[in-house]
Amino acid sequence: MSEVLQTINDQYKKKAVVSVKSGDTVKVHQKIKEGNKERIQVFQGLVIKTSKKNSHTSRITVRRIASGIGVEKSFLLHSPLVTKIEVVKRSKVRRNYLSYMRTRTGKSARMTGVDFDRSAVNDIRDESIEAEEEKVRLQKVEEAKAKAEAKEQEEKALADKAAEVEARHKEAS
Repeated sequence: MSEVLQTINDQYKKKAVVSVKSGDTVKVHQKIKEGNKERIQVFQGLVIKTSKKNSHTSRITVRRIASGIGVEKSFLLHSPLVTKIEVVKRSKVRRNYLSYMRTRTGKSARMTGVDFDRSAVNDIRDESIEAEEEKVRLQKVEEAKAKAEAKEQEEKALADKAAEVEARHKEAS
């Protein structure tokens, strides 16, 4: 039975996910649907909790201060609505759940930064998204070519008509 559950879990996991830890400052890019419109919203804040690291239900809780009020959002890492997670800063922490950060403000809320290779951590490629973007790009190129050909044929037809009208005009005079 556990093999069946494992295959189902693996089916819903993303191929590549950024390694996020508690104490990281991250930018989470999330798809927001409003009616028939779709846009990407960025939420930047401190990761105060990570849970179920190797599961398809792995989750991070991100906290930020917005207009003087603490706002926390929880994101499923393997959700199709989370398009990108970018680690901006790494901090030195000694626990997984940073609940004490809720009471801290100002200088006491600062975390000691740790050097890390930002490009190596954030350079995670998801082949399915890249393939989808490539398909969209190729479709746009093909549509542009088709429009250019249609315009060229239209211009040629107009030029032929103009030449025909000019020839009739010469015959009449």
